[in-house]
Amino acid sequence: MIVDYHMHLRDPEERVDHSLEAVEIFVEAAAERGVDEICFTEHVYYFVQTRRLWDQQYMLERCVHDLDRYVGAIIDAKERGLPVKLGLEVDYLAGRERETADVLAPYPWDYLLGSVHFVDGFPVDQEPGLVEKLGPHEAWRRYFVWLRNAARSGLFDSLSHPDLVKHHGPRPDTETVQWLHEETADAIEAARVCIEVSSAGLHKPVGELYPDPPLLEACHARGVPITLASDAHAPQNVGRDLDHAVGLARAADYETVTVFDRRERRQEPLG
Repeated sequence: MIVDYHMHLRDPEERVDHSLEAVEIFVEAAAERGVDEICFTEHVYYFVQTRRLWDQQYMLERCVHDLDRYVGAIIDAKERGLPVKLGLEVDYLAGRERETADVLAPYPWDYLLGSVHFVDGFPVDQEPGLVEKLGPHEAWRRYFVWLRNAARSGLFDSLSHPDLVKHHGPRPDTETVQWLHEETADAIEAARVCIEVSSAGLHKPVGELYPDPPLLEACHARGVPITLASDAHAPQNVGRDLDHAVGLARAADYETVTVFDRRERRQEPLG
């Protein structure tokens, strides 16, 4: 089975379009790419209902859309028998776990995807950002602290682009990176969440899949399940380069992919 569990509901020009018609276009694109099931995971900060969570201007200027409309469009598609799931990409906010849970509680999610895009107020995947402000060693250390805390929060089913900190810029020494990978894999295992294998990094400055093979191998050694993702922001990018993500997963000896329904997970053979 091939799934794509990370995408943002937009029109072909990447403009926000939370409508049933937009969902149908994504489903058609998925079928053309050989993707069996897709999960929409719009950014949590695009919605008016989440505005009270944010203090970053980047988020505040974007939370203008209606979460009920987004949820309704995907539920309508599910009721029509389309192979879609209702998800959300949720930024982890240290110290705001209860408030985040309260905002999410009223909705029938299939899947919640945890992300770390800001650490101590510094952006991770924008330039200049965390690496430029703190240097690679401290930036990577803090990023993985936040990722481990996101895993432990109990809010999420999987962790998106788990080594996003490599998005651009220099890295710490090999020994430090190895230690961070091992410690993070331990935390993910203990939290019983999945890790995302994503093709999105191929289209970022780093030009690599997420995560690095040693981190994925460390997760496999601990029995951590995986999800698959393209992080498509337009229908034409659904399933983009997922064959490379599947190849990375197979190289780490994964044989199954995780599928969710109302936040209950099961394993299916990796297509």
